[in-house]
Amino acid sequence: MTDELLQRVRQCTNLPSLPAVALQILSLTQRADVDIAGIAKIISKDPALAGRILRTVNSSFYGRPQHVGTISQALVILGLQSVKTLVLGFSLVTNLAKHKTSGFRHLVYWKRSIFAATAARTVAARVNLVQQEEAFLAALLADIGMLVFDRVLGDRYGEVHTVARTHAELSAAELPMLGADHAEVGGLLAEDWRLPPILTVPIANHHTPERVMDPHLRRLTELVRIGGRCADVFVDEFPAAAIGDVRKWCRTLYDLPETQCDLLLDEIGKRTREVAGLFEIQIGTPTQYEAILKRANEALVELTLQTQQQTVALQQQTVALQEQNVRLQRQATTDGLTGLANRAQLDAFLAEQFAAARASGRPLAVLMLDLDRFKAINDRYGHPVGDTVLRYVARLLRTAARAQDLAARYGGEEFALVLPGTTRATAAAIAETIRRAIATKPVHTDGGPSVAVTASIGVAAMDADARFMLVPQFVKAADLAVYNAKHSGRNCVRVFTPPPRQTTAASAVTTAPGATSAAPTSPAAPSAPASAA
Repeated sequence: MTDELLQRVRQCTNLPSLPAVALQILSLTQRADVDIAGIAKIISKDPALAGRILRTVNSSFYGRPQHVGTISQALVILGLQSVKTLVLGFSLVTNLAKHKTSGFRHLVYWKRSIFAATAARTVAARVNLVQQEEAFLAALLADIGMLVFDRVLGDRYGEVHTVARTHAELSAAELPMLGADHAEVGGLLAEDWRLPPILTVPIANHHTPERVMDPHLRRLTELVRIGGRCADVFVDEFPAAAIGDVRKWCRTLYDLPETQCDLLLDEIGKRTREVAGLFEIQIGTPTQYEAILKRANEALVELTLQTQQQTVALQQQTVALQEQNVRLQRQATTDGLTGLANRAQLDAFLAEQFAAARASGRPLAVLMLDLDRFKAINDRYGHPVGDTVLRYVARLLRTAARAQDLAARYGGEEFALVLPGTTRATAAAIAETIRRAIATKPVHTDGGPSVAVTASIGVAAMDADARFMLVPQFVKAADLAVYNAKHSGRNCVRVFTPPPRQTTAASAVTTAPGATSAAPTSPAAPSAPASAA
């Protein structure tokens, strides 16, 4: 709310006020030692008010089988909250309905308020909400801010109503034109009246219940919003949109099917005629809900089609967004040239598997593969041919990888294959299979030469004989094995193996089956190259 509007509201001398009897009842009911007899005495001092309360208590609105003859009896049978609701409702309506300006249509205001109050109480009873009386009173007073605007702004507020064709459009029109909406102003007035939060919160937030953090107050606020939208069904010239909203909210909030929702609306229409008479509010001859529904059916079908189309469009947008996220995730974790996992994905996967292997004691192996004399291929045939060679090797690695493995491009012409749950011997056999597959078949290029390619592969494994402490040590062990393979004539497999009785301090590089062995080298000084045998 703007400071200017707040100042005008504060300075207004004829704002709606609570009648004396309402103030007295509120004061007494908020005391710990509530005096039922004292409350009955205060109400009985106003014969007109007392008569209306007794007439209401004995009406079908409350459906009590026994006749209630005194206010004291009404307090005992109905309870303090029900009678307090009637006192506040009757006294406020009587007091507020006397003041009218040309700012907006007061008859429509009161008609909608009584429909909303009846609807809120009816729905509250249907969903077993305890605060049925509070729902009635909060919905009855939900739009009290409109009366404040009317008193403060007069004809200017009438201009807002010419812009807003329905109540549903009113808040959207009030905010830009006035700097606040009637819900906010109504909440301010309710606080000035010192109404309890169970009333002030729903009044201030009945158009935006999602802002209410307290779950109990939010549920009551949602109920007041539904009550107001039920009222629009009977007040709006074109009620299809209101029917659609009520059906949707009843389904999502209370799991009520469309048929049950329509029965509720029919009951609200019938009960409001009686309640309006008790409150002496003129609502004319309300149209039966069945007739309203019949008139709105064509528009409801159109709304349903629009909703379905919107749902389909939203689903399509969701699918497109999911696909985009998958593409972005793939781009973030995939090497663009080969389609294998990139270095970042390799590091993350290896760290995860390394930690799991250390915790569980299961084996873990890694293969580091380096293409032999790859620079010479680029220099002789050009980089496009070199890229073809890289993609070819990547396909071989992808084929060799099992579901639990990860094939990755380590960088340049270097590749890696992480093998969870794989022993040193099995990893060496897999490495030898890959080496042979690369060496025995030249790479054919589109319209270009066939290129013979070989690779040097190093293997390191986490097992009972080699329990590395850190991932870099593990990777360095495989690198040392690759280094040894290079110095052993290339196109071979070398396996990093620690010497006997030393689990993390020393190591040796051995060969795959049929190859020569290498002298030991220590992981404590990983930069020392393994010497060829």
